[in-house]
Amino acid sequence: MAKETKSKWNGFSLKPRKEMPEGLWMRCPACEHMLYRSAVEENLNVCPECNHHFRIEAATRIKYLADEGSFQEVLGDLTAEDKLGFKFRDTTYKQRLKAEEKKSGAKEAMRIGKAFIKGRGVVLGVMEPNFLMGSMGAVVGEKFCVAVDKAIEETLPLVVVCCSGGARMHEGVVSLGQMAKTSATLAKFDEAGGLYISVLTDPTTGGVTASFAMLGDCLIAEPGALIGFAGPRTIAETIKVELPEGFQTAEFLLERGFLDMIVHRKDLRSEIARLIDYCGR
Repeated sequence: MAKETKSKWNGFSLKPRKEMPEGLWMRCPACEHMLYRSAVEENLNVCPECNHHFRIEAATRIKYLADEGSFQEVLGDLTAEDKLGFKFRDTTYKQRLKAEEKKSGAKEAMRIGKAFIKGRGVVLGVMEPNFLMGSMGAVVGEKFCVAVDKAIEETLPLVVVCCSGGARMHEGVVSLGQMAKTSATLAKFDEAGGLYISVLTDPTTGGVTASFAMLGDCLIAEPGALIGFAGPRTIAETIKVELPEGFQTAEFLLERGFLDMIVHRKDLRSEIARLIDYCGR
């Protein structure tokens, strides 16, 4: 009779499991698919499953829009001052600014400079969502106005990518004053015959929406972007009315004539260049 051999496998292993590298996967907030982060980045930070456009930092946005190596930044070292001595709980505004700079690697919520987009010279402004959610304070307002002045001086189109939570509460009325300041500067740009292309990304809200974001000669939005003054939840709770499906999305606004077009991120460079040519700028 053959000797019965005993299996050496006892149903589990005592060997340590190989750890999954951190940051390899990410979940899409729209379709909830688990995605390879590298695949999303190769797709310009757009979900390959449902086309959801992820928020991206200003440096990446500039990389996607401007011709390689063409962006020449202006006022890159301009930083905010705490003129009101603002304090929230145990944190001062100065401390918050330092923390935001460390977290985002940016000194403020907007970057401006000269660039080329498919060989067309432009003045480019890009908002930084990772710095206090792209909120507009005195520095953002000043940078925007300097960008407009440079576009007038050099007879160049102005392209601004908006991404903001609105006016910056830490600067109070100083922040709110930037709405009038940027709007007045754009009126001067319009009188000079300038071309202003405003690109609205997710989210574009508050005082930025109520000023320079919606004053473009051409308003372009990325798919699915939230665009509005107050958020849908705030409006619904205030007026006690059930809002329509998709309220304040780019698609909702386009259907009602508030936007000129919705453009996929991969087509933005070509569309902006086409608009510049069409307008003879």
